Amino acid sequence: MKAITYHAPADLRVERVPDPVLLAPTDALVRVRLAAICGSDLHVWHGRETGLDPGTVMGHEFVGEVLEVGGKVSRIHPGDRVASPFTTSCGDCFYCRNGLTARCVRGELFGWVERGQGLHGAQAELVRVPLADTTLFPLPAELSDETGLLLGDVLATGYHCARLGGAAGGTTVAVLGCGPVGLMAVLAARELGADPIFALDSVPERLAWAARLGAEAIDLARGDAILRIRERTGGRGPDAVLEAVGSDEANRLAFELVRPGGTVSVVGVHHEAGFPFTPGQAYDKNLTWRIGRCPARYYMEGLIPLALRRQPELRGLFTHTVELAVGPDAYRMFAERRDGCVKVALRP
Repeated sequence: MKAITYHAPADLRVERVPDPVLLAPTDALVRVRLAAICGSDLHVWHGRETGLDPGTVMGHEFVGEVLEVGGKVSRIHPGDRVASPFTTSCGDCFYCRNGLTARCVRGELFGWVERGQGLHGAQAELVRVPLADTTLFPLPAELSDETGLLLGDVLATGYHCARLGGAAGGTTVAVLGCGPVGLMAVLAARELGADPIFALDSVPERLAWAARLGAEAIDLARGDAILRIRERTGGRGPDAVLEAVGSDEANRLAFELVRPGGTVSVVGVHHEAGFPFTPGQAYDKNLTWRIGRCPARYYMEGLIPLALRRQPELRGLFTHTVELAVGPDAYRMFAERRDGCVKVALRP
């Protein structure tokens, strides 16, 4: 099959690799209908996240059709159109039972193979899905492939971020970063009743998207974001800052923005050695800092009504749809934020 494979930072290739096969009776084999490039894939592209084996098939966002299932798979059937979260989960361990499917003791991240161990990804024609019964989610006919794909990562992660931040009626929220996850955090914060919502970025197309979703767009290039938000919040700052970037600069800005007693909710993937503030500074601000990987599988069913209601906007998030064969060029476009790119879909 054809797949996008990793070889080094900024060196991705479309190659022919062996077709995946069932390795366990709980596996399923899925033909990919639609995959996507995630902002966290760019950490590998830029070399910020290391350890990936050369030849690893990239990607963890996909929708597809089930081709084959193992003998112990009973809920998922050949022919089902399914969405997947970006990690597998067993549904039965302590973490799965408590809603933290992203930390399943048997879970694996699609698109991560290190020292020969791990799970190949979905930017390919076929993908093997372990723990298929409790990982895959049959899509309602009313949901498009694009919307279903977002359920498994970007929409779930944005909602998780807003929820951890305490977005609700009567709260003020600032969203750092208007990439796909940040935009979904704006949408989720609005759905949860937060008002006003400030969206901070420096890319005009992304700020325009945030404004369409109900946020007050603030261009970081102007250099007065903190002053403007404090003027709108009685001099305090927002109740919650939703950080969807994953950088030291974003952490620092989140700390400076949030009001004393407020919450910073972080879903951006970080690789720094420490925080840009001290424990004493956090203490003096009565800060709540909530951070971590989204348990996407936990959220998927519950987000269907929202996904159906906002489906036109969700589908519109995909500004570019390209064939798998030009995927490496699409990575570069996404990384360089060219051509108004917000999110890229890949069609095998």
